[in-house]
Amino acid sequence: MQLTSEQMVPVLNRLKRARGQLSGVITMIEEGRECEDIVTQLAAVGKALDRAGYSIIAEGLRQCMVESDGETDSLDAKKLERVFLSMA
Repeated sequence: MQLTSEQMVPVLNRLKRARGQLSGVITMIEEGRECEDIVTQLAAVGKALDRAGYSIIAEGLRQCMVESDGETDSLDAKKLERVFLSMA
């Protein structure tokens, strides 16, 4: 499976956002900000990274499903969700 650069644009955007958030967390620590604020921002970074990973997995699943039955029209959100959850 190979993801195209076009398919990776949303993933890259999420990762860049996470990088900015992480940079903000580092600054918060250096400035001695409140622990609760730092942890909140770290959670946001974690979610952004998770979403980027899930986007990559979802696109890979979509490609595998399309390649396996050869029909893009047969792909629907419920089917993709079932396949994705079967991996959990």
